[in-house]
Amino acid sequence: MLTRNCLSLLLWVLFDGGLLTPLHPQPQEILEAQPREDVVPAPGRRSSAQRVKRGWVWNQFFVLEEYMGSEPQYVGKLHSDLDKGVGTVKYTLSGDGAGTVFTIDETTGDIHAIRSLDREEKPFYTLRAQAVDVDTKKPLEPESEFIIKVQDINDNEPRFLDGPYVASVPEMSPVGAYVLQVKATDADDPTYGNSARVVYSILQGQPYFSIDPKTGVIRTALPNMDREVKEQYQVLIQAKDMGGQLGGLAGTTTVNITLTDVNDNPPRFPKSIFHLKVPETSHVGSAIGRIRAVDPDFGKNAEIEYNIVPGDGGNLFDITTDEYTQEGVIKLKKPLDFETKKAYTFKVEASNLHLDHRFHSVGPFKDTATVKINVLDMDEPPVFSKPTYTMEVYEDTPVGTIIGAVTAQDLDAGSSSVRYFIDWKNDVDSYFTIDATEGTIATNELLDRESTAQYNFSIIASKVSNPLLTSKVNVIINVLDVNEFPPEISVPYETSVCENAKPGQVIQTITAADKDLSPAGQKFSFKLSSEASNKPNFTVHDYRNNTAGIETRRNGYSRRQQELYFLPVVIEDSSYPVQSSTNTLTIRVCRCDSDGTIQSCNVEAIFLPVGLSTGALIAILLCIVILLVIVVLYVALRRQKKKDTLMTSKEDIRDNVIHYDDEGGGEEDTQAFDIGALRNPKVIEDNKIRRDIKPDTLRFPRHRAPAEDNTDIRDFINQRLKENDVDPSAPPYDSLATYAYEGNGSVAESLSSIDSLTTEADQDYDYLSDWGPRFKILADMFGEEERKDLSIH
Repeated sequence: MLTRNCLSLLLWVLFDGGLLTPLHPQPQEILEAQPREDVVPAPGRRSSAQRVKRGWVWNQFFVLEEYMGSEPQYVGKLHSDLDKGVGTVKYTLSGDGAGTVFTIDETTGDIHAIRSLDREEKPFYTLRAQAVDVDTKKPLEPESEFIIKVQDINDNEPRFLDGPYVASVPEMSPVGAYVLQVKATDADDPTYGNSARVVYSILQGQPYFSIDPKTGVIRTALPNMDREVKEQYQVLIQAKDMGGQLGGLAGTTTVNITLTDVNDNPPRFPKSIFHLKVPETSHVGSAIGRIRAVDPDFGKNAEIEYNIVPGDGGNLFDITTDEYTQEGVIKLKKPLDFETKKAYTFKVEASNLHLDHRFHSVGPFKDTATVKINVLDMDEPPVFSKPTYTMEVYEDTPVGTIIGAVTAQDLDAGSSSVRYFIDWKNDVDSYFTIDATEGTIATNELLDRESTAQYNFSIIASKVSNPLLTSKVNVIINVLDVNEFPPEISVPYETSVCENAKPGQVIQTITAADKDLSPAGQKFSFKLSSEASNKPNFTVHDYRNNTAGIETRRNGYSRRQQELYFLPVVIEDSSYPVQSSTNTLTIRVCRCDSDGTIQSCNVEAIFLPVGLSTGALIAILLCIVILLVIVVLYVALRRQKKKDTLMTSKEDIRDNVIHYDDEGGGEEDTQAFDIGALRNPKVIEDNKIRRDIKPDTLRFPRHRAPAEDNTDIRDFINQRLKENDVDPSAPPYDSLATYAYEGNGSVAESLSSIDSLTTEADQDYDYLSDWGPRFKILADMFGEEERKDLSIH
């Protein structure tokens, strides 16, 4: 009763509402609704207040889970101060489970649970209660919320949610070594009683392991547990609630524990001596035997390394470890020969690769055994003196020329003769033959390095006593090159040069190729051909590294003048004999911008300058046509003027003696003497009479003695006259050469009528008959005319 009053007082202090809802519900006994007083304003006085009683309040209720009684479980009772027990108040219930899980008596306010509850399914229910006037249906109190908690009972056993467990611990671990921690979960309320308090214990697995009752940590309980003795352990763990007391529920799980290996055992040979028999024909690198050391450890701790201890025969053999079987595989490093040595003995050491410092005190982790090898005598095939043979021969070597030899011997005790033959595999082998007895190799056909530079075939040697015993050797024959091909330009070049190119500008870099096999250090040289070296267009600069550059030599090029240039380049090699060839490069002149970028190389682009419109081009063409017309008219006028001048010269009386369009016989008429010697300065000074008018008085010609200094000319002329008179095939113009001065002292004086001082009647033409038959006709003609004139007079 005291507890009930204290709780009512505490609730009255904390809350100022019509009903009470605890903020932190605590387990306590079932309470009934209790009245309380509140301070409310007195009727008619607004500012004053007086304490009045609240209608009704209550705390949280509790109900046992898993109730199995035949009657509904009583939860609690609601009661209002306004209920006088006369049936005027009605109680209602709403919220979680109202009507389905919980019911209320409308008259008395008793609350019952009508079915069994499970705390693990739902730990509490929140409901709302209200008192209503039966007549007016109006609430007598404000609706209030309360909680009904399901009180827990121990109905769930502990469970290992992660079981069964698998764990491992190294062998030879000390006592108390950590293995694993297990955990069991109990679904009961851990805040109420001991229903969820779990205690761990080992049901199976002692005395090897132990477990902490509270934490569930499993540890080793025995020292030096050996994996080689027992590797797997199965431990049964129990978890019991109620603190392990009698009547508590329990759950179990299994923990499988494996002892992991550590290197605590050294390798050991099962016997101290191993005997092996090896044929002397065993190949180098082949396995000739196996030995094994035993290590009871596992994995990498059982890995063994084998080594041959330096000693007798150790340098002929090698040993490796088979990573799968951990056996020592003995291999042959050098060939065996029964005739040289029949037995070998050496020691082999086996040791672990991965050592554990904790077990060094156990002893050395290695062991030693002796290996004895007996060499078996075998009938062996012939042995060549070299593993391979390399020979050289020049191409076009005559057929039958010996280029080398191979040698094989029978090393057995009873030596046998050896026969050689080529291992025919393809047609290439037919280029050579081999002497079956001597082993000499000779050419069988003419070789061409450009067709095949190297031949590779096999020679087989067999014993005469046992032809089935054969050995084979590889023969390589290199065909040496004879310098028979000249070098040529490697690829066809499309070379171009800009119109605005500068002297010394490289427009193309060329390389050469030679079909011959170039020996080490061979160089190609480049130069211009002799006919092109004097032209000022391009030059070739040899870089001395088998390349050359084509350089310009002019300051600018014009496509209008010449669009293509053909540059002959001579390329020579450095082999003996020296071979050379002339290769012609075609260089095209192109239009470029100021940076040297080619814009156009077409011929049409020459007449289409960039930037000119169609009207400007038409104007330029018209100007060119006008200039051509002016030139044609000028040339025509010059020709007409020259023609008029020629016509006037023909009518001039000074040239009316004889006029020829041909000026004579050419240089042959004047080379023999100086024509200037024919001019007489005295006659030029004396005869100043004008030639273009007739003289007033006529004088007979005066005979002057020939000048002494003109005799050579006279003789020359007479000699030429005689030659022409005798020669019937001489052209007429040879005798009609006109001289400005015929000489002084001529019998006929001057034949020209211009300088004549006498008339034709005074002339005597009889002397012309003495000059030859041709002049005789002329003398007769003039003489007849003179006689006619005399007869007239």
